[in-house]
Amino acid sequence: MIQAREDIRNVAIIAHVDHGKTTLVDELLKQSGAFRQNQIVRERVMDSNDLERERGITILAKNTAVFYKNIKINIVDTPGHADFGGEVERVLKMVNGVILVVDAFEGPMPQTKFVLKNALDLDLPVIVCINKIDRPEARPKDVVDEVLELFFELEASEDQIEAPFVYTSAKKGIAFVELDGQGSNMQPLFDAILESIPAPRGDFEQDFQVLITTIDYNDYVGRIGIGKVENGKISVNDEAVLVNIHEPDKRIKAKIGKLYEFDGLSRVEVQSAAVGSIIAISGIEGIRIGDTICGANTPAALPFSKISEPTLAMNFLVNDSPFAGTEGTYVTSRHLRERLFRELNTDVSLRVEETDTTEVFKVSGRGELHLSILIENMRREGYEFQASKPEVLYRTENGVLLEPIEIVTIDVPEEFCGVVIEKLGARKAELTQMSPSKGGYTRLLFDIPARGLIGYRTVFLTDTKGNGIMNSIFKGFEPYRGDISSRQQGSLIAYESGEAVPYGLYNAQERGELFIGPGEKVYAGMIVGRNARGGDIEVNVCKRKQLTNMRSSGADDALRLTTAIKMSLEQSLEFIADDELAEITPTHLRMRKKILDSTKRMRANRAKAQ
Repeated sequence: MIQAREDIRNVAIIAHVDHGKTTLVDELLKQSGAFRQNQIVRERVMDSNDLERERGITILAKNTAVFYKNIKINIVDTPGHADFGGEVERVLKMVNGVILVVDAFEGPMPQTKFVLKNALDLDLPVIVCINKIDRPEARPKDVVDEVLELFFELEASEDQIEAPFVYTSAKKGIAFVELDGQGSNMQPLFDAILESIPAPRGDFEQDFQVLITTIDYNDYVGRIGIGKVENGKISVNDEAVLVNIHEPDKRIKAKIGKLYEFDGLSRVEVQSAAVGSIIAISGIEGIRIGDTICGANTPAALPFSKISEPTLAMNFLVNDSPFAGTEGTYVTSRHLRERLFRELNTDVSLRVEETDTTEVFKVSGRGELHLSILIENMRREGYEFQASKPEVLYRTENGVLLEPIEIVTIDVPEEFCGVVIEKLGARKAELTQMSPSKGGYTRLLFDIPARGLIGYRTVFLTDTKGNGIMNSIFKGFEPYRGDISSRQQGSLIAYESGEAVPYGLYNAQERGELFIGPGEKVYAGMIVGRNARGGDIEVNVCKRKQLTNMRSSGADDALRLTTAIKMSLEQSLEFIADDELAEITPTHLRMRKKILDSTKRMRANRAKAQ
């Protein structure tokens, strides 16, 4: 018999990146009494990963729980960036409603539309939270209209369109339901959750069923499956069977090791859990996202949406440069293989394939940011390796070559519209919409091949003098749009190995922009700068001024060097060409030619041209 469990609410917080989801969760935790009175709590406490804190974005979905009026509210904080959309897609299967957070100035953005569509497709009720209401340029009335327009555009049901609106300042910890109202705490939002998010329902008498939507990993206990109890009651030491709706033949017998429920930021060990509880289960080998843990008597898989396929791939290679093994702790192919396959334990959107050689692994992900976050985590852990230029994954259907297409939303001052349209047009983009935006900006919408965006973000920042805002989201696969001309500028390549000196750099900087400064070690074939024109040039940055009795050794003091450009990881991956690699170590990011020897490189280019 299906019954509701009234003492629990399960809700996910969804939004576009930087609209304030994690700050909102901070306040809900604080005001629910999750922390001691004298406890020191840092900002964005849910962003536990170092990279999340540095970049100010959420990368992994996190679970927490608070109590309000004796009702347990399980909260899932989700990523806002499109590259981590796979995290959002699956955690929505775990909740009974969502809080859609929208910035009171920016309004609905591309990712807002993506996450809201996922929620509406699952028929989940929505609470709309207009956040950052205290911003000086906030325009809440207009944003409310834009949100309602988005509901109509996504063909929401009548009940979903009647969604309650709550106005908040997560930073100040206040919420109110009337636009001109005043707030002193987050109580109106808590009340909206209890009133608008339905209690989880299930059959208490049936054998237990738990759909695994997230995987955590611990070196001591291995994989930990996180999911919601859909039916029945699960207890420690119960006999269970793992099944998967997408793999009908899958039948793995298991025994429930340990069970945990969430309380604040902690996991609390429990002996049993019933319908509606969000739990973590350890002790089951081979558990994967999408699996259903069932009672041994009546195993039946629960439906689970297929995770979106990767759109971008790159090769991870063992480092073979002259500096190989001097800076990293983990440098062999065995280390690289183990680390990449371990990542598959927790990242369901990632693919890792072995190639013809043991030195190279093909890694596919949802976008440049998705792959660069993995690379950054690995280098911080002490790994040293090389990465190739990202390449797009194509499909062939009915003899037609298809490629991934992105919807790009750009907000720029009107004066920069021309250069943006010109540059994206050359990258096979189609302008689908152009309209005035807030704050004197113009909004441009493009459909563009995913390969057209590789290397464009740096160009965009330069063209708009840092005034532009660009967001992209995956649209789907469409017929191939033709060749896109490659990078316009060539590389400045080190002629010999040694240490860069001011005299050599001074002569090299006349050719273009440098990536290195004096005193940096280089090797022949390493990329030391960007050529001002097309084509590669070899430069000798190690060349010293010849000294005679007619010259003083202090003459170099008069040389003026321009400041070297320090390329970030994303910029390096965008810059490298097909015949170049990014060398990644814990202490340095370098770029190099695949073929270091200039004579062999020339022969290879000549053969390629023929």
